[in-house]
Amino acid sequence: MKLKLPLICASCLLLLSLSEATVPSQYTKQSTEWFQGEEGRRIADNVLTWQTPHGSWPKNKDTASKPFDGDSKDLRGTFDNGATTNELRFLARAFLATNEARYEIAFSKGLSHIFEAQYSTGGWPQSYPLSKNYHRHITFNDRVMERLLELLRDVSESSDYGFLKTEEIAKAKTAVTKGIDCILRTQIKQNGKLTAWCAQHDEETLEPAWARSYEPPSISGAESVGVVRFLMSIEEPTPEIIAAVEGAVTWFRRVAIQGMRLEEFTNPEGHADKRIVADPHAGPLWARFYEISTNRPIFLDRDSVVRYAFSEIGQERRTGYAYYGGWAANLLTHEYPRWREKQKLPKE
Repeated sequence: MKLKLPLICASCLLLLSLSEATVPSQYTKQSTEWFQGEEGRRIADNVLTWQTPHGSWPKNKDTASKPFDGDSKDLRGTFDNGATTNELRFLARAFLATNEARYEIAFSKGLSHIFEAQYSTGGWPQSYPLSKNYHRHITFNDRVMERLLELLRDVSESSDYGFLKTEEIAKAKTAVTKGIDCILRTQIKQNGKLTAWCAQHDEETLEPAWARSYEPPSISGAESVGVVRFLMSIEEPTPEIIAAVEGAVTWFRRVAIQGMRLEEFTNPEGHADKRIVADPHAGPLWARFYEISTNRPIFLDRDSVVRYAFSEIGQERRTGYAYYGGWAANLLTHEYPRWREKQKLPKE
């Protein structure tokens, strides 16, 4: 199976952390001359100082602008919010441009960390070594699974990673195959029909799992979009992959919320707030969480109590979390039809 990097629309980008603008992803496409110059080498050396002893990098940190000056044992590495995958892509470019061994060594250490972190079931936790809390679950939230698979796909196919050992490239290919199998196995079924995914799944049973107190086992109207995009990036999809995409798209259409929009307003207490209001001209919305048995949108405060109306949770969560979004709009309107045409599937 050959993969290509999927396009990410604006609605999907809303899910990404703003802090990602400060990590090396902004430098990866710089010229070879830039990497060979003073600034490129300085930034690459800064990135090295932020690598944990395990081989990963912390999230929400500017790992480029200045070196880490603390004890590396205090760093908490993760795959969340683009951490580790962004740094590894950057260091691969730095090594190709400079042939400095320290960049290759750091890359191989990070790659080995990713291999070690992958479960036998094919999924990845949010961070590794494993914690006792929700971070240990297989994580689709914030595109953790997709980012890792995209990087490993590139490692196994792109000449940009030709400096790696044959066994490392072979391991990457195997990891991608296992990861895709995990995606297919975790897709939630309702009465035997495929739907979409939870933001996190139990690492042993593969069942939908709790994350934070307001993130319950559910079908995700947000994270599932990224999963579908990844599956559609597989150039030679198997019948199982095609069925997974078709099942998810059918589910997205079924649960789309029409004639409503999310509105910002100032509440009687003078605080910024949000509410859902009728609007016949509004585009489709999707809830962040859908009840698995009923497809009803659900909303939770930090008390973990399931509620069925957005207005029933407090202002703090209404404004502090994305419970509604137009996440699947571009997927359904543009990307999915193009994918069907490319796969020469019968017209709907």
